Amino acid sequence: MSAQPDHAPPMPNAPAPGAPAELRAQLRADRRAKTWVPAFERDWAKALEDARHTFSLTPLHEVVRTWQLRAAAAGDVDAFMDAGQDDSDFLDLDDVLGRRP
Repeated sequence: MSAQPDHAPPMPNAPAPGAPAELRAQLRADRRAKTWVPAFERDWAKALEDARHTFSLTPLHEVVRTWQLRAAAAGDVDAFMDAGQDDSDFLDLDDVLGRRP
């Protein structure tokens, strides 16, 4: 028996430790910052609370991944809207990005 604590192996596809701060800076620089930053911070606060209760970093990783995908897709959404495409049909974000683990 070892006196050293057992450590779980790193999660596959886990965001880098600095990813939340980098993402927040990216969102603050975006033209949508007025709505996106408060929404990200709300999601992050909820994920922190969930992580405290579950002792898992998964909720935090999910928030980072979701917002990274949103930020990455923003240019395509802008191009779609600028092209005058019909956006009257609703499309669920999970259908576009896939279900999160």
